[in-house]
Amino acid sequence: MGEIDILLGLQWGDEGKGKIVDALTPEYDIIARFQGGPNAGHTLLFENKKYILHTIPSGIFRKEKLNIIGNGLVIDPSIFLKEVRSLEIPVDELVDKLIISSRAHLILPTHRLLDEAYEDAKGVMKIGSTLKGIGPAYTDKTSRSGLRTGELLKDNFHEIYTIHRERHLKILQNYEINTKIEEYEKEWFEGIELLKKFRIINTEYYINKSLNEEKRILAEGAQGTMLDIDFGSYPYVTSSNTISAGACSGMGVSPRKTGRIYGIFKAYCTRVGSGPFPTELHNKTGQKLRDNGYEYGSTTGRPRRCGWLDMPALKYSCMINGVTSLFMTKADVLTGFEKIKVCTAYKTGNSFVEELPFDVNADIEPVYIEMKGWSEDITGIREYDMLPAALKEYVSFIEKETGIPVNIVSVGPDRSETIMKGKF
Repeated sequence: MGEIDILLGLQWGDEGKGKIVDALTPEYDIIARFQGGPNAGHTLLFENKKYILHTIPSGIFRKEKLNIIGNGLVIDPSIFLKEVRSLEIPVDELVDKLIISSRAHLILPTHRLLDEAYEDAKGVMKIGSTLKGIGPAYTDKTSRSGLRTGELLKDNFHEIYTIHRERHLKILQNYEINTKIEEYEKEWFEGIELLKKFRIINTEYYINKSLNEEKRILAEGAQGTMLDIDFGSYPYVTSSNTISAGACSGMGVSPRKTGRIYGIFKAYCTRVGSGPFPTELHNKTGQKLRDNGYEYGSTTGRPRRCGWLDMPALKYSCMINGVTSLFMTKADVLTGFEKIKVCTAYKTGNSFVEELPFDVNADIEPVYIEMKGWSEDITGIREYDMLPAALKEYVSFIEKETGIPVNIVSVGPDRSETIMKGKF
């Protein structure tokens, strides 16, 4: 019996999951996305080319590897169309390498209009939505009103689509939205025709059959644990379960068939959009992190908020997910800092706590320890023992605090700039 290993982000997204999935793909037969939508932006850099994936799994560039878009996703056909065009891979080749769950839901043009209307209506309570229709699509799914990819195979698909479209337009009459739906629909229907070229099947059967055939599967998560709909900093979260448990419901597999759980985190913290961020830096240090790490959203282009590593949040994510191995990315971004700080607790009132508060708006102050930094360029290093002593001390501190080994240290954006440490 094969196993499914799960790889996911432990912070607020943007941890570098795409690069790590790409690096690990040679060890697996199948790469499967299990939740989220085109709000994801998984960046891969190799052979001096940069690719950003929104819906397609990050194993797509490896030969003879199958990729699956699972039932837990929501798909925007127009964005899928642009993504396919950007890959520089012939469609005929992609059709052989990618299958799509018939149970995944479609993001309609009207979902994007609803997303804009709902976000605008929140006023000062805006959550920082990417306005790509993900939330409204998941809302329709939960309210049993969604449109699934399996419907594409029906002769009366256009009639079904029109029913959903008109229902949304009635809701939108209550809002002031200037964008015309026709602007979205042309490209959306082009994307629909492209989707029809792919195998749209009951992927839960395919995945379980593959496990019975001893195939190795890597489940790729999107966003991050602190954006999980249940356990993230609600309401400033995404609309799906980003944690390891979401892989089971997002792919149709039993927890008994899961194996190792890889948790990815940046050597510091970033966040896009609104919501609490205890270690955020509103100073030159925060800007230096942003500049060094080129911290701008791969999907939105928005500047990311930057701050020091938040250990209570990281330990919480490790607990919720049952992480067995930690992968640290962007260690190179901390090069040049004389001192590095790590938040080890929160001060609220006169109390010191290590638990994340239920109330995300609680008045908490990060409590820091300070560690030595390093100045050496580490991007050319490929062996862990060759890293600066201060960086290895930083890694050892994280391992001691979490009780979990750090098995990968990423020292640059390219797939080759990856150091494997120990067995995992």
